[in-house]
Amino acid sequence: MNTNALSLVACAHLLFATNLAHAARSPALRAAGAQEPAAELHKVSNGVIVGIVSNAAKLPVAHATVTAVRADGGGIRATISGSDGVYSLADLAPGIWSLSAQTDRSSDIALPPVLVTAGKATRLDIVINVPAAAPGPALAALPAAAPDLSYREKLSQFIPDALHKPDPGPAVDNETPFAFGDFSWLNGSPRNKAPVFDTKFFTPDIRLDAHYMQNFNGPKDHTIVGSSESFRSGEFQVEQISVGGDFHYDNVRARILYMSGLFATTTPRNDASSAVGQWDLSDAYRYVSEANAGYHFDVNHGLNIDAGIFVSYIGLFSYYNFDNWTYQPSFVSSNTPWFFNGLRIQWFPTNRLKIEPWIINGWQSYAKFNGKLGFGGQILYQPTENLKLVFNNYGVDTDNLGLPHTTRYHTDDSIEYKYFSSPGNSGISKAAFSLTIDAGCQSGGGIHCTGSENQSAFFGIMGYNRFWFHDDLFAITVGGGWMSNPGRYLTLLPPINGATAASGTPYFTENPGQVAKQWDSTLNFQFMPKQWITWWSELGFRHSNLLYFAGEGGVTPPGGNNGSPQNYTCNSGGSAGTNDPNAAAAACSNQGGVWFPDLRTRQLMLSAGVLVKF
Repeated sequence: MNTNALSLVACAHLLFATNLAHAARSPALRAAGAQEPAAELHKVSNGVIVGIVSNAAKLPVAHATVTAVRADGGGIRATISGSDGVYSLADLAPGIWSLSAQTDRSSDIALPPVLVTAGKATRLDIVINVPAAAPGPALAALPAAAPDLSYREKLSQFIPDALHKPDPGPAVDNETPFAFGDFSWLNGSPRNKAPVFDTKFFTPDIRLDAHYMQNFNGPKDHTIVGSSESFRSGEFQVEQISVGGDFHYDNVRARILYMSGLFATTTPRNDASSAVGQWDLSDAYRYVSEANAGYHFDVNHGLNIDAGIFVSYIGLFSYYNFDNWTYQPSFVSSNTPWFFNGLRIQWFPTNRLKIEPWIINGWQSYAKFNGKLGFGGQILYQPTENLKLVFNNYGVDTDNLGLPHTTRYHTDDSIEYKYFSSPGNSGISKAAFSLTIDAGCQSGGGIHCTGSENQSAFFGIMGYNRFWFHDDLFAITVGGGWMSNPGRYLTLLPPINGATAASGTPYFTENPGQVAKQWDSTLNFQFMPKQWITWWSELGFRHSNLLYFAGEGGVTPPGGNNGSPQNYTCNSGGSAGTNDPNAAAAACSNQGGVWFPDLRTRQLMLSAGVLVKF
């Protein structure tokens, strides 16, 4: 009922009282010897309280009892709200009245005192915490066979089964994989205890990642080099905006997570496979973080077969920063895959073990570089709530653009251990560490895994220790890593003049035998007032044996990118038209010489931000 209708209700009560008093004073009544009823005469000076009773969803609540008690104890009135939620308390003497309201599905709630004015209507809307309003026509039409059903039970008959809440699980779940314990403490896993909203059909996943970063090298073009999570300096930026979730019904599965923000540009630029063949795969998948579908078989503790794009956990850290102990992971994690495109099989022989084979296009690639698919897999073992062991292995693929006879092999192995737990402690409430070791190489076509000539290999190690405080309200993580990558085939390419993994750049070559050794250290602080949000700040230092990080001059040519990142650039801003240094010197002789980016061997960065996941 709208405001005008409420006014009519109030006016009707006042008009009735006024007419009754007027009739009592009429000459006809007096001539008949009638006495003027004192009560009726008094009503014209009384007031009315009127309003709507609704729930938190702003839906009307019917059959709510509204009671008014005069502050001096001189009167009490009660009424019941109608099917539209409207209630009215008439014939109230002027003064202060205390109101309360209740339904058969809610406890009595006290309302603020109301000042009633003679001859006037006072509006007071009431909100009661009940699940729904009075039954409408559809519910009233239910067969008489179920007259005793509650309103919630009646309503549920009109909602498809797929949209109901999932059936409650057992107090201790020893059937669902890894459900026997709380693993929200793990690095690389979200710390949400349960979804905000869930049905048998759909579980949403909503993420937002915003931050401010300051590179103390002070690059004038604001570009950060060599990271999979940090891209712009001295600016507020949105790293990730993702909306999607998991669909699951009758053993059919699908996961879709859209992605926008900086990730939508930086992820495709690090995949060179889109340069193979036609159709623009970088644009086709740019706004897709995960997209896969499959079927769940009731074999042992579960068997899933899914196809599409799915996240890789090689390198331990999750691709999504909300899930991680620090914001910027070590080189060991940044330089290994964030996603795979292909077929994934997940077999759970027990509720503590997962065996996961992959048949995929390649090592973080939308497409296939050469003539062979990639094969790999993961073994995940979590025997107790305090221990995680994960082993990833990959190989049998030709994973380099333009190198059809080179095969890649890689192993990635991690341990996470929670060695202290004291729930509710105002001091240290939890402590854990993680350790990861990676090793791999490429061989074939004149490239070797060992030796000093044409070597193409990778070895890295990283470790982190984390302390939670004040019943997990705060956390501090310290750690870092080191890597050696002869051949630089996993070292992230600096985006000099807009270079991508497919274009390459003459300013940072990736030839077999060329050494890259880098190390990093990180100190991170997190404040987690709710399980859906993390406020964080971080200090990170990174070092390289070669010129790699953006310095004050930046990595953008004069006048901006010129569209030819594969060639040298002249100081005029134009392309030299060649990636040969001698030829470039000649071509740029009349244009101020060859331009070079300002690269440094070290980088100190301070950053802070907020992460949200629903």
